Amino acid sequence: MSKVFTLKRQVEFNHCDPAGIVFYPRYFEMISALVERFFGDAVGTSWAQMLQTGDGMGTPTGSIDMRFRAPSKLGDWLEFSLAVTRIGTSSASFDLKCSSEGETRFEGSTTVVYVDTSTSKSTPWPAPLRTEMSAYLISPTT
Repeated sequence: MSKVFTLKRQVEFNHCDPAGIVFYPRYFEMISALVERFFGDAVGTSWAQMLQTGDGMGTPTGSIDMRFRAPSKLGDWLEFSLAVTRIGTSSASFDLKCSSEGETRFEGSTTVVYVDTSTSKSTPWPAPLRTEMSAYLISPTT
């Protein structure tokens, strides 16, 4: 059975526009933090480890697609979830969802690419990363 990685965080003043709602580019920063925590906490290899001790590797975003459903306001607690939908040779795709108190705030998908940061060339996933990500791989019918 596949797992879903979750992360909770509160909307802070720095996330909001003058109307007190999350300024949509801040969601992309939160998504980046979600993916970073996924690699560090669930996969067991943080971005710092990839860059500093993993021969200068990284996982930049190759694509992202979001559908915003409802605004989030200062003080709201948000629950982000990430499930792996595909693991390719050197990329991985994730389903993303953000909700607060049962209300969907956004949902979408993103793809990251495993890259050698010195050459900016994609590189196949190492077996340990692929294995750990596979625990979060959902089937098309899930």
